[in-house]
This record gives sequence, structure tokens and C-alpha cells, in this order.
Amino acid sequence: QVQLVESGGGWVQPGGSLRLSCVASGSTSRFNAMDWYRQAPGNQREWVAELTSDGSANYADSVKGRFTISRDNAKNTVYLQMNSLKSEDTAVYYCRAIRGIYHYWGQGTQVTVSS
Repeated sequence: QVQLVESGGGWVQPGGSLRLSCVASGSTSRFNAMDWYRQAPGNQREWVAELTSDGSANYADSVKGRFTISRDNAKNTVYLQMNSLKSEDTAVYYCRAIRGIYHYWGQGTQVTVSS
């Protein structure tokens, strides 16, 4: 059973930065891909960014140029560096790992962007 634990959320003013971490119970190199999703109150969960096993990164248009996804296989950790944050980035952020037909989710970490 794979467990994912997110951390790094919090409150930040518009224009600020945060770095989210997602620590996996197993090696991140064994996953086909790892993603970040987010869900704002009253909204559906939306995809934010993806990092595939070959190192390809993809981003939602709403975060492209501001967010960066990366990983450290030695630490079994995937990161989401978030810069130039906006109020509309406020949400619970979730990490997802894909291995074959299996999808694993973390419990989420809250990010609040406000002045």
C-alpha cells in the first residue's frame, strides 16, 4: 500500500511563494507519473501539474510559468514550487501517484492566498 503525505501549505499574501512537498512511502521512481491537483471550496478537483517517469513536466494553463513540479528520488519526494501566487490559487492541494492501473492520493494540504 502506497501512502502519500503532503506538507508545506499555509497562508501567503498575493505575489508570494510556497513550496509543497509530497513524500511517498515507496520510491517515486517506481511511479509512472505523479501529479498535483487542487480543489477550491464549491469547485471540482482540478489538475495542476504532472511529472512523468521520464522527467516530462506538464502544467495547467492557469499555473504555467508560475508553478514548477520536480522530484527528488533519493528522498521519495515530489515538490510543487508555487510563485507569484494569486487569490484564485487558494485551495486544498493534493498529490497523486500512478502505478499501472492504481492511483494513490494524499490527504491534501491547504493553501490560502489573501491579503
